[in-house]
Amino acid sequence: MRIKESILARVKFVFILVSILAGLIVIQIINVQWVQGQHWRQVAQDIGLMYRVKKAPRGNIYSADGEMLATSIPLYKLSIDPTIVSEDLYVQGIDSLSKLLSNFFEDKSAREYLLKINDARRQKKRYLILSPTLITFSDKKEMSEWPIFREGQLGGGVLFEKIEERSYPFGEVARRTIGFVNENGKGAGLEISFDKQLAGRDGRAIYQKIAGGEWKPINEGTQIRPQDGFDIQTTLDINVQDLAHQKLKDALIKHNAKHGSVIVMEVSSGEITAMVNLGRIKPGQYEENYNYAIGDQGSDDPGSTFKTASMMALLEDTTLTLRDTIETGGGSFRYFDRVMKDTRYGGWGRITVQQSLELSSNIGVSRLVSRHFGRKSDKYIEYLEKFGLTTPLEKYIKLDGTAKPYIKNPRDNTWSGVTLPWMSVGYEMRVSPLQILTFYNAIANNGYLVKPLLVKKIKKTGESIDVFKAEVSSQPICSEATLEKIKTMLEGVILRGTAKNIKSSSFSIAGKTGTSQKLNKRGQYIKKYKTSFVGYFPADNPKYSCIVVIDEPQGADQYGGDVSAPVFKQIAEALYTRDVDVQSQKVLKRETSLFQTNLPKNQVSNYEDVHTILKELKISTVRPEDGADWVKPNPQRMAVTWDAHKIEPNKVPNVKGLSLRDALYILENRGLKVFYTGFGRVKTQSLMPGSALTVGSKIIIQLE
Repeated sequence: MRIKESILARVKFVFILVSILAGLIVIQIINVQWVQGQHWRQVAQDIGLMYRVKKAPRGNIYSADGEMLATSIPLYKLSIDPTIVSEDLYVQGIDSLSKLLSNFFEDKSAREYLLKINDARRQKKRYLILSPTLITFSDKKEMSEWPIFREGQLGGGVLFEKIEERSYPFGEVARRTIGFVNENGKGAGLEISFDKQLAGRDGRAIYQKIAGGEWKPINEGTQIRPQDGFDIQTTLDINVQDLAHQKLKDALIKHNAKHGSVIVMEVSSGEITAMVNLGRIKPGQYEENYNYAIGDQGSDDPGSTFKTASMMALLEDTTLTLRDTIETGGGSFRYFDRVMKDTRYGGWGRITVQQSLELSSNIGVSRLVSRHFGRKSDKYIEYLEKFGLTTPLEKYIKLDGTAKPYIKNPRDNTWSGVTLPWMSVGYEMRVSPLQILTFYNAIANNGYLVKPLLVKKIKKTGESIDVFKAEVSSQPICSEATLEKIKTMLEGVILRGTAKNIKSSSFSIAGKTGTSQKLNKRGQYIKKYKTSFVGYFPADNPKYSCIVVIDEPQGADQYGGDVSAPVFKQIAEALYTRDVDVQSQKVLKRETSLFQTNLPKNQVSNYEDVHTILKELKISTVRPEDGADWVKPNPQRMAVTWDAHKIEPNKVPNVKGLSLRDALYILENRGLKVFYTGFGRVKTQSLMPGSALTVGSKIIIQLE
């Protein structure tokens, strides 16, 4: 019993002692942090020490198949504290160091560098930035072996300050959709929309204030390490994006247009595989300067593409058949104090309901809508709401800068007797291209609305922490009977109507042309137009939907069928050719010899890529005996064999004939700084293949 009491007494003593110590620690923390906090902060300021933010490495943005669309490259600012270097070391190495700096940066002579460092040493400057040009990690490793620098920060005074710089490997392709974030925290696109996830958590490092108001880091490490940002994987397909970019750019140049946009979406999933936005910066030159696909500058009267919604509302609320007729007269019709002109001079006369949409008759559609909804305009607006056309895009897609749709209702103070007929043909409203595409995509998806999807996953170190999937409406936007009639009319637009010039012999297309007259600053319509085409393909089993908008084309061609529709067809044909799923309903009977004959003999490819494609086409392939990763085709009678494309170490690789993706992979993995122009495959390269390779050298590749 006495032993037990003795043990309990000791435990109580230890507990009391620990409690007292813990209390003293808490009291001292409170004393230092709050009571004496201001004093010690003043002391730190007086001696020039301060915690400063250390930016976290920003997360990467990837395409659907893993291509890097945006990344942060670690670069370094080179500086020196010349007062640290001993006299003997300084005398022995300063001349050589000055020459090396001059040869590397090529901005000053060796003597200028010598005088610059000597002056700083004499004036006892403890922080001298040697060049405003940032250097790469490989440059840092090389410089760390230079005279004086090889002694490190403590002995040689050298300091490499790490700075993250945002890089976009594919240049202008998808540039506005990817977006940016500036120093003030403002930005656009995915970069700002997912800034919270991409930015990570900043760290802190101790800096010392020195003469001249500069702040010098005490060491290269950070006291509170930053946490890397998450990566995001988008739905963008870089090949589709590149294709749409080039086709739109060609059309803009051809028509000397103001700007344009293209969106390509997968019908069932709502995944956006391409979103292109190009604005004219000078004659013949266009760049991604604004997101016209979703923003205010691209949202205005949609024109005739809106007639499909009007026709859908009519068919839902009436017993009209496609064969019923409407008199459109001689090309003009008066509504109160305004006259509506039809799409053909002299008019269309009496036409069917089906022809009203196929021929895009303004008078035909507006008279049908006015006749039926004239005394119940609210009902018409209710249908537009049901079709998803009044829903703000921000509820559909997480992307900053989305424009809110503006569609009038009878309670709007600008509503008048002419509002309904003009609305029915796509005027007196503001709707973005993505809003219109979402509606047409629902038609292609058997009447079910699918929310557009631009980001598939958020990842941390390769592991998915958040996955986004298609959100589909529980109810269709219209009846099955109405849907079939609408599909029939949209196919008729291509077979007999305003877009018969884009009819394809390989697959069926359904869609609608649009041409809207623009307003000036005084609210008057002028002879400037916005042209568009929106649709889906193959019409009998839709895989993709797409919208093409080209604003203010110049010259003779001023209509959607002549300007925007051909771009749609070019994109559709390219996607049809490359996508095996799209062709699944057609029997692909290709003779092996025919396929082999068409193989480009000098085109270099990654074996795994071409093997996957040929396997889908049921064509036998034989890999080179040495297991080479990069190969050229060598067609044989019963199979395709491959010759190795050798890439020798320490020599400049030959990337002619490669895709941009493969060329970047090979060159950048060998430490070369790559710059490129054009689109397609590599045509020329500035460094001779087989010449000695110097890490960090610049190489320019021309694509065709």
